[in-house]
Amino acid sequence: METKIFTNKILGEDYTVTTLKNGLKIYIYEKLQFNSLYAVYGTKYGSIDSTFNVNGKEYTVPDGIAHFLEHKLFESEDGDAFSKYAKTGAYANAFTSFDRTCYLFSATTNFDENLNILLDFVQNPYFTAETVKKEQGIIGQEIKMYEDSPSWRVMFNMLRAMYFNNPVKIDIAGTVESIAKIDDKILYDCYNTFYNPGNMFACIAGNIKTNDVLEKIQNSVKNKEPINLTRIYPNEPNGVVNDYTEQSLDVAIPLFCYGYKINLQNKVSLYDFIAMNAFLKILADDASPLYKRLTELKLINDEFDAEYFCGNSYSAVIFDGESFNPSQVAKEISREVESIIKNGVDSLLLESVKYDMYGQAVKRYNNVESIGHMLIDAAVFNFDYSNELEIIKNLTETDILNAAALLNKENSVLSVVNKKV
Repeated sequence: METKIFTNKILGEDYTVTTLKNGLKIYIYEKLQFNSLYAVYGTKYGSIDSTFNVNGKEYTVPDGIAHFLEHKLFESEDGDAFSKYAKTGAYANAFTSFDRTCYLFSATTNFDENLNILLDFVQNPYFTAETVKKEQGIIGQEIKMYEDSPSWRVMFNMLRAMYFNNPVKIDIAGTVESIAKIDDKILYDCYNTFYNPGNMFACIAGNIKTNDVLEKIQNSVKNKEPINLTRIYPNEPNGVVNDYTEQSLDVAIPLFCYGYKINLQNKVSLYDFIAMNAFLKILADDASPLYKRLTELKLINDEFDAEYFCGNSYSAVIFDGESFNPSQVAKEISREVESIIKNGVDSLLLESVKYDMYGQAVKRYNNVESIGHMLIDAAVFNFDYSNELEIIKNLTETDILNAAALLNKENSVLSVVNKKV
């Protein structure tokens, strides 16, 4: 067992990362003055992990298995985990994204019992041909619901127009056709591959003692043989498939996603992540010249937002919202990006953004759920959040311009969902 302590010198707080002999990483952030706690048991397994190599053998599995597993793990021969949490009074949930699957609970009491439930159901899968077939129908309905969701469609239409081969363009739940190929054997194979402790993490924040939590997890986690796992992602060419895509659905105001595909050679560092988010605030936050101009021209409303969308094998900047003239919004965004690259950054706006980001970062440490999600990112991306505040303080115009330079208009896509006539 190996433990590292990450100290935030500005806040005078720290968190620990302990790696067990079986490879499981445990992130613990004590907030003893709080009454609540937040716990996550997760795996670095998401929708994009459909092709992989295990101990020298390559596999390709149907799309949607990570999400399918998330649904099925709550079930067991003696009832589902949600029923058990209902008796303890805890709130429980789970989610699957492109690069992770997480199971979680939040509570103010019964921590030991709630943690035991979490560790038990995630480590003890129960799949049969009958229950898998039943779940195919349930998830099939969920997929069809997302197909009718304008906000979901506008984003995935953009990703499909942006990426040639990367599986990030495929819906997280897969397709009705792909999940029809899933059976109990494939589920067990993927479970045994990606739910190996060496690929997993536990994140706990709140009113807990580090040593107590470590002891409980050590006594509950199964020891499994480590595996040699390599994710395989297809080669992704430069450029985009199409620079424009549209669809008509039942919406009152047209929706848009305007995205820039970014071709990165290396994984995103925390510094790069913070710098890009600072650039997006300078570019499109509600105090920015662009936001004011778009509002005055009545091109956007308060649904307008910007996001740095990145993970293993993919990276993009996405602007989304509602507009009766999405093409003009895209032109204004592109024009503002080019203006910042050419003319630099307003120093007062940069300082204002840094103050805002610093304040938001400090505020996060007053909420155990926010801390929990910070620790998840630390686990998935190997970020060291103890340096976050110093990074924000030291951001320069050069950092912002380096981030802005990653946005190339030739790699941009506009996706629109119009009102059905």
